[in-house]
This record gives sequence, C-alpha cells and structure tokens, in this order.
Amino acid sequence: MTGFKQHGGCPGAGPGLSDSECSGLLSWVGSSVGPERGRARPPGTMAGSDTAPFLSQADDPDDGPVPGTPGLPGSTGNSKSEEPEVLDREGLQRITGLSPGHSALIVGVLCYINLLNYMDRFTVAGVLPDIEQFFDIGDSSSGLIQTVFISSYMVLAPVFGYLGDRYNRKYLMCGGIAFWSLVTLGSSFIPRERFWLLLLTRGLVGVGEASYSTIAPTLIADLFVADQRSRMLSVFYFAIPVGSGLGYIAGSKVKDVAGDWHWALRVTPGLGVVAVLLLFLVVREPPRGAVERHSDSPPLNPTSWWADLRALARNPSFILSSLGFTAVAFVTGSLALWAPAFLLRSRVVLGETPPCLPGDSCSSSDSLIFGFITCLTGVLGVGLGVEISRRLRRSNPRADPLVCAAGLLGSAPFLFLSLACARGSIVATYIFIFIGETLLSMNWAIVADILLYVVIPTRRSTAEAFQIVLSHLLGDAGSPYLIGLISDRLRRSWPPSFLSEFRALQFSLMLCAFVGALGGAAFLGTAIFIEGDRRRAQLYVQGLLREAGPTDDRIVVPQRGRSTRVPVASVLI
Repeated sequence: MTGFKQHGGCPGAGPGLSDSECSGLLSWVGSSVGPERGRARPPGTMAGSDTAPFLSQADDPDDGPVPGTPGLPGSTGNSKSEEPEVLDREGLQRITGLSPGHSALIVGVLCYINLLNYMDRFTVAGVLPDIEQFFDIGDSSSGLIQTVFISSYMVLAPVFGYLGDRYNRKYLMCGGIAFWSLVTLGSSFIPRERFWLLLLTRGLVGVGEASYSTIAPTLIADLFVADQRSRMLSVFYFAIPVGSGLGYIAGSKVKDVAGDWHWALRVTPGLGVVAVLLLFLVVREPPRGAVERHSDSPPLNPTSWWADLRALARNPSFILSSLGFTAVAFVTGSLALWAPAFLLRSRVVLGETPPCLPGDSCSSSDSLIFGFITCLTGVLGVGLGVEISRRLRRSNPRADPLVCAAGLLGSAPFLFLSLACARGSIVATYIFIFIGETLLSMNWAIVADILLYVVIPTRRSTAEAFQIVLSHLLGDAGSPYLIGLISDRLRRSWPPSFLSEFRALQFSLMLCAFVGALGGAAFLGTAIFIEGDRRRAQLYVQGLLREAGPTDDRIVVPQRGRSTRVPVASVLI
C-alpha cells in the first residue's frame, strides 16, 4: 500500500479515501479502459484532484475521466459535470414508479407540512409579550419555552432518523404529525398558574416535528437527482421562512381578532389534520437511493447504527457543514424569539409606542411587520442562494459551501448594525434586518443539498437527525434562553427603566453577529473537503467502492460486468 501513499492518496477521487478503496478504484479503471488509461499518475495530473486553487475550478477540462466510464464524475464527456449520470423524466418514472406530476405533488404536500411546522413553532414568538404577561414570567423563562421545545426535538431526532432509514417513512410522518396536532391544541387550554405545563406540552410538540424534519428531505432525494433535486429542495425550504413569517402574522392577527392569545395556538392543529390526510392519500414511498444507482449495480442495504455514526464522523464535509448550519440555527433561533420583543422595546424607548403594562394586552405591529420581512427575505434568500450556487457550480465545484460562507459572513455586520441603530431609527433597523436575514436565508436549501450528496442514501435520515442534534444542541436549543439570561443579568446591574430593558436585550443580541462569523469560517472549511466526499459517495452508491471494516482486507472491483470481492493483495500483484 505504500505505493499509493507516496502519491498522496487516491488521485482524482479526493481526500478521505482509504488505500484499499484507492486500489479498488484504480484496478477497476484499468480493467475497464486498458492499462494505459488506468495507470496511476503523479499528483495534480488526474482530473478532480484537490490540489487545485481553492477558489477555482479543480477539474482539468483536458484531462478528465475516460468518456463512457460508468460511475465516474464527468463520464459523459463533460469533465466539468459533477453528476455521474442525470436521468430524464422517463428514467425517473421507470425507477420510482411515479409520474413527474405525482412526484411534484408529493413535494408540494411535504412543503405544506414544513410550512405548518415552522408556522406553529413561531406562533408562540408572535404572542410572546402576551404570554409573559399572562404567566407573569421574565425574559429567561420566556426563552425557556423555545429551549424546551428544541431540546425535545433534538433528543428525539436520532430516534426517528434511525427509524426513517429502515421503515416506512410515510407512516412515521403520519403518526408524528397527528400527535403534534393534538398536543398543540392541548397547550392552548393551560391555566395561568401552570406555566410548567406549557413547557411540557411544548416539549411534546418536538416529538411530531422530529418525526417529520428528519425524514421529509430524504423522500425528495429519492425522487429527484442533480439540478432537479436542488430546485425541489429550494421549494421545500421556502416553507421555513414563509412558515416562520406566517407564524408571527397568524399569532398577532388571530390574537387581535379573538381578543385572546390562546386562539393563536388553535390554528395549526386543524391544518395538521389536513396534512395527515394529504400524507396518507398522496405520498408514496420511493425506493431508497434507486435514482442514483446504475441498473447493474448492487442494491444498498442499511448498515448498523454504529457503522453509520462512524462513517458520518469520518465525513469532514458533513461535520463542518453541520457546524456552519449550527451557527445559522443559533442566529435564527435568537432572532425568531426575541426580535419582535426587541423592536417593541425600541419603539417604547423612542416614544412611538406605550409600554406593555401588567394586565393589558401588548399593542404592537412589530410581530406583523417582522413576519412579513421574514417571509420576503426567506423567499429572496433561498432563491438567491440556490441560483447563485447553481451558476457558480459550472466553474467552481466548491460553490455550495462558498455561497453559504458568503451568506453568513455577509449577514453578521448587517445584523450588528440593525441592533446598533435601533435607538436612533426603527426604519434603519428594519432595513438592516431585511438585508441580514436575506443573506442568512441563502444557506437553507444549499446545506440540505450538501448533506444529500456527501452522504449515501441509507444513512441520510440518520445524517439529517444528527445534523439536527448538533445544530440545535449548540444552536437554537440554548440561544433563546442564553440571550434572555444575559439580558436579565444586565438588567439587574442597571436601575429599573424601559431604557435598561431595551439596552440589556440589545447587548445580548449582539452575540448573534459573532456566532454568524464563526459559522462562515466553518463553511470555508467545508469547501476544502467537499469534492472528495462527494465523489466517494457517488462511487459507493454505484457499487464501485465499499467501506472496509476494521479487519476487512477485501475490496470490491467490477469483473465481467458485475461487482466481485477480491483480496487487496491480488489487485496489487
């Protein structure tokens, strides 16, 4: 194996491939296209080597893989293509058993449920001042509402990730959403002396959301490939900002119409019943990974849960992109809960709005305005991010993580300016929030796409689950509570006043800008490894590579049109 190590690993396959995987790949290329084209070359001469400049196209257009070589990126003769083979509509229908219209309808149903998911999550934020008045709680207890929900969601995500990789995903989602709807409805009848019961019900809501969020993106991945998948994921993730904005709008408007904030929590349960019916009647379970395999390649079977975890831990693109997404979750979680309250306090300090007094309903249009901004910036950001990434991908295979990095690094200064200007001009604050949230929203669909193409199909639900765990554990599970806790500590060090309440929350929210910059650095790190991890996943799906166990000295190489296990020594000889 030293002959391969001195050449820096597996040429053309990117970093991270083991020596046995390299020898199997080179052996297969040699048997398929002849000894001359299959011979290993010095570093930097094979197409796709990660020795290319960081911000440039890494593939040499004149020295790509052999045309017609199945399973290798660029095998159709276009060396700049990162997809091994793109199926047309007829090919997708033949493999999935679903017409293009039916597949698009399934995505529409999943998008509707995702919209309800985030609409319910942020309805509470839209009526947070009223909840504080009703239960007579402070900022730290208010932040605990979101923290309990996210913590439950985070803990249960791996359970549904494991189930989603092995059992019928449609029925798992039906059960989870039905349970979520019942618990949400029950939370609207809690008396004022039972705040702990509100925390419990918000925690139980996480059961339903975990059953859906870990599974739905993997269904889309099994229905579409390449640019089609990116477009459908962008449609799916449009629901996050739109649903979040509708949560603020529905919360504030339903409260105004009914005269009671409890009715705001009774909107989404009825819509949840409709979602369960649509899931049961419209959604069909596609075969896992079939659209990414060649017809003559062996089917993928689930591996053990521990094997899945080991493989994900050795995938640097997955780890680093998840850390970057954690920063996104930290910032969005903090803003989602605290931005309307911060804007209300800003207006009180500026003299534009009377203060929210005990026993009175809090009158403010900020939840409604912030909801509209969230909807609009989400649509703009998600669409802008996907389109920029799609265009840059033609000349730079690292475009996805670089666009994510640019979005986070660009949003940080605008979010800081929105906080710094709040005492002088509420209009300037809204403008900077608009720009910052647009840049922040560029990440949503791209991060999901990265996960789906660097992780093999039989591990995607598990990967989704552990990305949720990581991003929420270090992100929005604790960020609302942390912001509220810092705010309370600062307020206790100053004389009681409306100005001190505003300044305390202002200073605590400035932590978001710093965390956003750290997330941008994580995405820059992802760009270093993205090519190699993507190629390895593609080759594994097509049966050209396999993962060796701790004591496994055999590799898979194609022989006479089928994959065969042979000892490593026989390949080297």
